[in-house]
Order: sequence, then C-alpha cells, then structure tokens
Amino acid sequence: MPNTSIQVRNALTPETIGLIGIVHRTGSMAAAARELGVVPSALTYRIRQVEDALDVLLFDRSSRQARLTVAGKELLSEGNRLLLELEAITNRVKRVATGWEPELTVAVDSVISRTTVMELCEAFFALDPPTRLRIREEALSGTLEALTSGQADLAIGVAMEPTALHRSIQSKPLGAIHFVYAVAPHHPLAQAVEPVTDAMLMPHRAVAVADSVQKGHGVTTGLLGGQDIFTVPGMQEKLHAQLRGIGGGFLPEYLARPHIETGRLVEKQMQRAARLIPLSYAWRRASDDTSGRALQWWLKQLGQPATRKALLEREQSL
Repeated sequence: MPNTSIQVRNALTPETIGLIGIVHRTGSMAAAARELGVVPSALTYRIRQVEDALDVLLFDRSSRQARLTVAGKELLSEGNRLLLELEAITNRVKRVATGWEPELTVAVDSVISRTTVMELCEAFFALDPPTRLRIREEALSGTLEALTSGQADLAIGVAMEPTALHRSIQSKPLGAIHFVYAVAPHHPLAQAVEPVTDAMLMPHRAVAVADSVQKGHGVTTGLLGGQDIFTVPGMQEKLHAQLRGIGGGFLPEYLARPHIETGRLVEKQMQRAARLIPLSYAWRRASDDTSGRALQWWLKQLGQPATRKALLEREQSL
C-alpha cells in the first residue's frame, strides 16, 4: 500500500498552497490558470492530487465559481501560516550563518538590577538579531552552576572567586554590591539599640533567598545557626517579605534605599562588619576560542563601567 504521509508531503508543497490561494482569489480554475500562464487542466490536476492525498474536497465545484470548502479554508489558512514560518526560518538560518547563535541563555543572579537587565534586553532586540534570548533568574551558587552545567552561556552576578571557576569558563569582575540590614517599622528590631548584635537577632525570623543550585546543598550567607528562617525564591520576594515585617535580613542597598527613604524600611547598624560582596560575570569559552555575535554584544555591554555600575546600583522601576 502507498505511504499516505509521503503522498501528502509530495502533494502539499509551498507551491501547491500558493496555487490554492490564487484559485480562491480569482474565483475559478480558468481565471487562475490564465494568471499563472498554464492550461486549466494542468491546474485542476495539481489540485486533485492534493485532494486525493488528503482525501478531502478543497473546492465546491457545484457552480462556476471555485469556492473553498470548510476543509479548503482551513488548509489555506494553516498553509499560509506555515509559509510565513518557513520564510522566517529561512531568514533566521541566513542570519545565523553570519555568526549569530540560534539561542543565548543568560543566568542572572537575583541581586542584579532587573531594570538594567531589561534595558539591556531591549537594546539587544533593537538589533533585530536572529538569536532567541532566554533569561534565567538564579541565586547564590546556582548562578555559576547554570553556566558550568551548560544550561547558560553567560552568568551575571557570580559570587565566587575566578580561580574557583571551571577551566572552560572565563570571568571578569562586575563590582561589589553593598548590603544593609533592614526591617519594617513595625518589626521589633526597628526600635532596637544600635549596633545590633547577633544575640539580638537570634529571637527574630530571618528572610533568606534560597540557593538555586540543583546539585549539592547550596550555600547560605548572613544567617545564624538555630535562627528561624523564612526561605524565598529571589531577592524581590525577600524585599516584599521584609516590607511586610515577616522577618529581617540583609538587602542590596540599591534595592532597600528607596524604601528606607520613604520610611517603609528601617536600616539598622550592625555590630558585625558591613557586607560588601564582590561579584563577577562569567561566560562559556568556545572550544575554538571564538564567541557568537550575541555573546560578543553582551560582553561588550558588560565591559562598560556604566553598565556594570547600573547592574549593581540601579533602582527597580517599570
């Protein structure tokens, strides 16, 4: 028996979809044949081939007009959509051949300014690149793991010394981010005598960001053994929890400062040393030491001091 799927593929080509569209637009086989410069019988034969392969009628031939059946309308609609997708794929392949990656995944630590990241994404898409962009929000050691495990091509906000990175990874300093301890005005620690000691923190719940690492136990920072902990997935959730008075904790200064200035958070001076965390950005090095144009663009932006500063200090906005 003939293979039906092969028959359909052979009959249902981009050219055939175009023929069906012309017949629909002109209203008859004869008119379509004249426009195409072929004899009507040849055009009718091509249409019959598709109908036989699909085992449906595409045109109602009960009158002189060639009207699409319901099945014919669906085929033409979906066929035109596929033609547009085929054209888009063709253009993408041509542009990818010029050095653009099909996809670029960027792992961004939750301490990094989302506003600045979105501005970079907006500028990237303004280039009309063929590269699909994917942003992954990570935290703590999960930011680096996304890179070393092959799930990301670039990581922004890696809290690890470059000497500890995998040999296939390159990195450069991003800068240091300053953390401040803050609580809501109605939190018990808001009125505490300064400097606040670890013993004073112990009775109160801490809000902590979960390490997004998928293998291993992850890391924690700024927490005391035995302290009650409320774990949240990212820095934005940590901010919201502390604004509600659910707990206290260290926040990036740029994230906390607007709320401190409006009185929605109270900054507390701590007895322990101020937290200043050095961060890096890192990327996967190609085996032939060449990078795609999308990664090159991002690295060029990260090479600018103003961009690095904005990623660590820019206030959040919509």
